[in-house]
Amino acid sequence: MNGETSYWVHDLDPYLVHFGDGLGIRYYGLAYVLAFLFAYWLFGRFRRAGISPLTKPQESDVMLALVLGALAGGRLGYMLLYDFGNFIREPWTVFEVWHGGMASHGGFAGVIVAGLWAARRYRVNFWRIGDMMAAMTPFGLMLGRIANFINGELWGKVAHVPWAVIFPDSAPPGTPAGEIAPRHPSQLYEAALEGLLLLLYTQWRAWRTDVMRDHPGRLGGEFLVLYAVVRVFAEMFREPDASLVLGLSRGTFYSIFLAVAGVAIVVHARRTDAV
Repeated sequence: MNGETSYWVHDLDPYLVHFGDGLGIRYYGLAYVLAFLFAYWLFGRFRRAGISPLTKPQESDVMLALVLGALAGGRLGYMLLYDFGNFIREPWTVFEVWHGGMASHGGFAGVIVAGLWAARRYRVNFWRIGDMMAAMTPFGLMLGRIANFINGELWGKVAHVPWAVIFPDSAPPGTPAGEIAPRHPSQLYEAALEGLLLLLYTQWRAWRTDVMRDHPGRLGGEFLVLYAVVRVFAEMFREPDASLVLGLSRGTFYSIFLAVAGVAIVVHARRTDAV
């Protein structure tokens, strides 16, 4: 808050540590590092519990593949799904990661490709790897959305709820805070739904039920369906960051395909169980 408005004015520094002009450790990058460390730790837990089909040496190779898949898929997905025109005009901008731009749907595609490679490379059941990836992903989503909030990007629609936030970057530079419309902090809504809620659900399914041991693929399919549902809900509060597709925000439109894929995977897993 300040003297011009009763709403909190976003003024968070995107850098945890500054090394110089434009250089430092950003919270967004730190979110990825912590997410990958969590995934590697969870790999070990699954192996020790007899759930993972991978050996310890194999985990390192698969983890590296997942990291590359998430980063490459997230970046390429953003360019193809949200910035296609610029990608066609200047395709080299896909490498300009310092300008930002990552898409969760593209990241999903990237880690799925990495999972398929791992299953083929080590001759293990892909659905088991997919289930482990489903249990690992929400933590990274949660941290990523929190980092989006810290960066003051991907803000929500205009709102006048008590917890609304004024994002200076949502208005032309130099606009007084009192003249900027407050908005939903939709990044935090997504952190709670896509991240924390799905993290609690997948961990409960992984450790308190037999789904990962006896029903390969079910958890992965459930995750995709639930992610699509909560993403569509959160999109109602989020300002579209690209042109609409068939009257839907792109996050909603792409989530429909995730939901369909998730349902198909669950059905496949149930049929496999019945055999």
